[in-house]
Amino acid sequence: MHHPFSDLIGLSFEKQSRGFSKCSLTIAEHHLNPHRVVHGAVVYALADTGMGAALYPTLASGEICATVEISISYFKPVVSGLITCTTEIVNRGKTVAHLQSRVYSGEVLVAQANGNYSIFTPRQRIE
Repeated sequence: MHHPFSDLIGLSFEKQSRGFSKCSLTIAEHHLNPHRVVHGAVVYALADTGMGAALYPTLASGEICATVEISISYFKPVVSGLITCTTEIVNRGKTVAHLQSRVYSGEVLVAQANGNYSIFTPRQRIE
């Protein structure tokens, strides 16, 4: 599936399957905040997009998902290189799923996020 926001920030998917995803991003100048470290929103975007990617293959035809809430903890700053996000579904109900993402710089865990997603069939097409 084409994902314009992922293209915008340079996020790419290494793996996507039912209940799992792995995505990554190579840090560029525009990912940095004024203190020259990766902006927290970039790490958040990896987690949020990774969660959607892990959940999407579990959806029935006509269903979509939407972020309800994400809680993220940042552990270490990142200044350059590749950051990778692995996501797994923790629990998948009929209308709500809970997922966990871990973001790494190399082997170092730099952030962890937990999120809840609504699963539903829209009444009309969202454009």
